[in-house]
Amino acid sequence: MGAADVLRNSFKDKLKRGEVVSSMTVRLIRTTEIARIAKTAGFDMLYIDLEHSSLSLDATGQICMAALDLGLFPAVRVPANTPEYIGRVLDGGALGIIAPHVRSAAEAREVVKAAKFPPKGERGNVAPMPHFHYRSFPAAEANAVVNDATMVIVQFESAQAVENAEEIASVDGVDIVLVGLNDYLADIGLTGQYDHPKVRECYSRVIEACRKHGKHCGVGGMSDRKLIAEYVAMGARMVNTGHELGMLMAMGSERAQFVRSLNQ
Repeated sequence: MGAADVLRNSFKDKLKRGEVVSSMTVRLIRTTEIARIAKTAGFDMLYIDLEHSSLSLDATGQICMAALDLGLFPAVRVPANTPEYIGRVLDGGALGIIAPHVRSAAEAREVVKAAKFPPKGERGNVAPMPHFHYRSFPAAEANAVVNDATMVIVQFESAQAVENAEEIASVDGVDIVLVGLNDYLADIGLTGQYDHPKVRECYSRVIEACRKHGKHCGVGGMSDRKLIAEYVAMGARMVNTGHELGMLMAMGSERAQFVRSLNQ
């Protein structure tokens, strides 16, 4: 059994086939149960958010390893796009790096450099790895397999990023461009206006840049199913459905409201 036989995940294969993949964000739950819940619910990817939570690197690694064992793609949004964060979350079991606030091709290249082993990048060698259940493989074999499996997801959260969409999408090693809509709208002075024509212009531009360079566009930061379906029809192939806290609150509020209504 080779390294590639151990490290298998259907997420990247689904994207190659042109299928739409889904992710759930983790900000609140700190134990491995969240990975099994996400898998049972039918998600393809777990998006662990270290930028907007107090999750520790230890909890993140445990959740990533649980996701790996379930065939769920573990990706981590780092709080800063530095080699120190990127290397540690990948060494802990992540297969994807979600890089926030990327504004230029130069910034995207630095993320790729930190996420990939030589010759594609400058990530430091580590062995044995949780991705292989701590089995030992020749470094050249293991690093090549991990390089192929590791995905770089850059987030567009500003007008500058959208302006540089084609240049960023052309960077070798970038796999997905995820539009962080809430921050983008805030940046252009349209906070909360998800149906504004500027949003359609943004997605049209990003999707076209991704299509031209063989990359994928992701939809994030919105819950309107009609709008999500519209952008998927335009060519987006990843949908971030929101965080577990929002899902819990929405369902919990609906159940509580039902019981209150029985008093009427």
